Amino acid sequence: MGKIYVLMGKSATGKDTIFKRLIGMKELSLRTVVGYTTRPIRRGEADGREYFFVGTEEWQRLRQENKIIESRTYNTVAGEWHYFTAQDGQIDLNGQDYLFISTLSGYIQLKKYYGEEAVFPVYIEVEDEQRLQRSICREKRQSRPNYEEVCRRFLADQRDFSEENICGAGIKKRYRNENLEECVNAIAHDIARQKA
Repeated sequence: MGKIYVLMGKSATGKDTIFKRLIGMKELSLRTVVGYTTRPIRRGEADGREYFFVGTEEWQRLRQENKIIESRTYNTVAGEWHYFTAQDGQIDLNGQDYLFISTLSGYIQLKKYYGEEAVFPVYIEVEDEQRLQRSICREKRQSRPNYEEVCRRFLADQRDFSEENICGAGIKKRYRNENLEECVNAIAHDIARQKA
């Protein structure tokens, strides 16, 4: 039986970079799962690569059809943004392993849906000051920087990823992304051990 490796952590912890590095390791044989979001596409993103960018109507339709595996909703300064994983044929755990990015809430929902033995947490940490600097730099590159949303997301992360929530989700191991190579190698080592 395959596993789903779920990368998670506060914003600007390097999840996207780590994801790309792990997917590029052929020896891990990890497939991607492209999630869905109703948020606007950012500069440099492509539909179907980072996410499937859909309208609220599509999210509501899939929800009514009970085709949403896990979902999170954020009340942003630009309105509600939904992020979710759908039953769309991307996941088949008969011998195949997957890697994707989610949240604590998403991780818990995936465990409920697929079973605890099928879902492996990969929790990434970075010091708050460094995360905030990264978030501001990333936002500067957008055509219309929204620093209010950066602040909202930063504060929301403090609540969403509280120690109580991390422990409540059953996450025991954390990966510090102070040195990207060391962090990626530590995660790859643990994934390889799970697959053995």
